[in-house]
Amino acid sequence: MTTTILDGSTFCISDDDGDIAGSTSGFFARDTRFLSLLRLSVNGERPLHLSSGRVDYFSAAFYLRNPLAGGLPQDSLTIARHRFVGENMQETIVVENETRSPLSFELAIELGTDFADIMSVKEHDATLGHPEDAPPFPPLAACRIDADQKEYVFSDSGEGNEDTRTQVIFSQAGEYESSRVTYRLELAARARWEVRIDVVPSLEGEVVPPRLVERHFGEERQRVANALSAWKLNVPQLRASWDQLQLAADQSISDLAALRLHGGNSGIARLPAAGMPWFMTVFGRDTIITCLQTLLFGPELARSALEVLGELQATEDDPTIDAEPGKIVHEIRQGKTARRWFRAYYGTVDATPLYLILLSEVWRWTDDAALVRSLRQPAMRALSWIDDYGDLDGDGFVEFHKRSPRGLDNQSWKDSGDSQRFSDGRFAETPIAPCEVQGYVYDAKLRCAELARAVWRDHELAERLEREAAELARRFDEAFWIEERGGYYALGLDREKKPIDSLCSNIGHLLWSGIVPPERVDALVDRLMGEELWSGWGVRTMSSADAAYNPLSYHNGSVWPHDNSLCAWGLVKYGRWPEALRIVHRILGVARHFEYQLPEVFSGLPRAETPFPIAYPTSARPQAWAAGTPVLMLQALLGLRPDLRRHTLTSVAPEVLPSWLGDIRLSGVHAYGRLWDIHLKDGHTTIEEL
Repeated sequence: MTTTILDGSTFCISDDDGDIAGSTSGFFARDTRFLSLLRLSVNGERPLHLSSGRVDYFSAAFYLRNPLAGGLPQDSLTIARHRFVGENMQETIVVENETRSPLSFELAIELGTDFADIMSVKEHDATLGHPEDAPPFPPLAACRIDADQKEYVFSDSGEGNEDTRTQVIFSQAGEYESSRVTYRLELAARARWEVRIDVVPSLEGEVVPPRLVERHFGEERQRVANALSAWKLNVPQLRASWDQLQLAADQSISDLAALRLHGGNSGIARLPAAGMPWFMTVFGRDTIITCLQTLLFGPELARSALEVLGELQATEDDPTIDAEPGKIVHEIRQGKTARRWFRAYYGTVDATPLYLILLSEVWRWTDDAALVRSLRQPAMRALSWIDDYGDLDGDGFVEFHKRSPRGLDNQSWKDSGDSQRFSDGRFAETPIAPCEVQGYVYDAKLRCAELARAVWRDHELAERLEREAAELARRFDEAFWIEERGGYYALGLDREKKPIDSLCSNIGHLLWSGIVPPERVDALVDRLMGEELWSGWGVRTMSSADAAYNPLSYHNGSVWPHDNSLCAWGLVKYGRWPEALRIVHRILGVARHFEYQLPEVFSGLPRAETPFPIAYPTSARPQAWAAGTPVLMLQALLGLRPDLRRHTLTSVAPEVLPSWLGDIRLSGVHAYGRLWDIHLKDGHTTIEEL
């Protein structure tokens, strides 16, 4: 098991003793591993583990005892390692003599770095496949040492990487030889000794004077603590008697704070990174869905996302990165990863309509016409992309097809290579029109028609978009509906326009988008909540009756919390409260099995056969839209909707809700520039302006 701590785009992965020594461990910043070796030994052997864990999302502590080496008596030394991660990393090692006699011993710290890019490190993750096939890491970098043996600077010797450096500063001088800093210590009875290690990464060749480093870390610690306090004070305050809701929501607040990218990522503001550890960067789809999930916390995050993603919107047709004019970015990378892979990649078919949905939803919660006017051009470019580039063959449906040799084969949210399968297990061939994307486009066009009429004052555009949405809904129902198995919508259409007839959770997204006609709702809900898709822990990504089903696969039978939150939101939209509450109750129940930190994904094994949900080995934790899930589920429980016409909040919840919900009070909800108090008591919801 590893201990992970992070702050924005910097993070550290170590083992439970605090050592950085494994193939995928390290101190990472801006998609580059700046420290790949930091290993502690006493008399040549590793200390023995006592306990360890995270203190906050940005700090951790590790408690050890001495090994039986070099004549040291058992349990004669205690060793504490306190680690902090901000824009840089700092570790303090404290050693105490617990005996009544003086002790002599040697404490050594091995250090080094290979400056590997994060995608190379990911290839060595054993949980992802076959790391033995991954390319070897670069050798450890050469080290420059200052005269008093306290400062060590590692520089990348790779082509074009000369400015990539790691600066390691020790508070006490030691003896350095062969990547090892050694201290020969004499500790009196009950005495203590400590050393501080500061690690400063740089992609620009900067070297910080050691005298300024400690001041910098003091300021950095205060910045991180202040940022967390400000975030917690700014979000609405929740008091819930249902512990699973309270604890999951509290954890979400901390996770979302941890994932916010900080100032080192200029140009992408403080948006949430997609997930730890391999996706600590902006992902268009993930960012937008997380913002949609968390509008209950206020519009600031969503406003930033709209502005930043608008700035990153593609302006040219570039097949090497799957870009077309108007398309919203899929992924941003930095440093060596950007040089090896790409800086910006646009291989996502759904981020562009989702961008329009987020713009509309922010407006509905704020009536911020100025924002909508300022983003009219990105919105119009996104609409043009849908019609001119998203619809590859002019049939009225949006499809994806990879053009980049390094890109993703599948570009819907289920973007693993094996996710697009027929019910008999055959792989669908691209171009593929995913069902949920047609729903997103339908919703986006209706919402933009509303914006065109109310804000842009373009009635001709509004009428055109409404006609196009109505025609899309009609043609979608004809092309995607499958009568077999009780009736459901296909996962997508393949290159021959044949329905990809596996039964998947994507149908829940169709309810959220509103594209499902009333006469189809009962059948769709029955499929969604039937035993083939419903695991007992949540809605599976693929039905257990389909040939490609595997409860341990990434997208073909697993359970994704964010996916379930969108399904629940869609069920509420159609007034299907019993089913929505069932999803909310079970998913938040799952959280307690993961210390209330919902994972990105867990297995789809049946609840009847497993006493607890089974973890998925490669699941990101924390992960942005998993962290957003309890927030959206809270909104669903309360039935909250903004009423733009009256500038108020309303509840569409039924008059009486289940007793297990208990009392819920949410104070300080932001809407229309005012704060609101929502109270659920005895099954009834009341809303008051503060």
